[in-house]
Amino acid sequence: MSADNEEIILRSLRRIIQAIDQHSRKLRRIFNLTVPQIVTLHQLKGNNSSTSGELARSAFLSQATMTGIVDRLEKRGLVRRDRCQDDRRRVMISLTEEGREVVTIMPKPLQDQFVNRLAALPQTEQSAIADTLSQIVEMMEAADLEASPILSIGDLSLSEEEPVT
Repeated sequence: MSADNEEIILRSLRRIIQAIDQHSRKLRRIFNLTVPQIVTLHQLKGNNSSTSGELARSAFLSQATMTGIVDRLEKRGLVRRDRCQDDRRRVMISLTEEGREVVTIMPKPLQDQFVNRLAALPQTEQSAIADTLSQIVEMMEAADLEASPILSIGDLSLSEEEPVT
């Protein structure tokens, strides 16, 4: 490989990482919410109400991480938990009025913009991108790492604990 290609690839990877990090920080600064919290709010906007397990599966997060996210969103008054009338063991999570207002003015997470642009590409180009990224993951020996399809930097369960600055 030429040094030029190596540099182009490394700079491109760094730009991707920086774009994700900058967008996450911007959302956190403006809304005082993490990307996983924003994704959770958007999921609830689309579903009206869900169980914690359903939210975890739709956001590709662990049940424990989702419980922490919902705890923090509930503490902020953005979601509420209600026991199901039919089955009291089942707890449904839904947006509060304030949560609906916040999610309405909140921009879509970066990945939604990316997904829309990716979908506009021909299928052959989408497949080429997927194959190339899979090769990069293999070359970086990162295939065994757990990864949610949420574009965020670091461990999502840890990012929930970081103080907002």
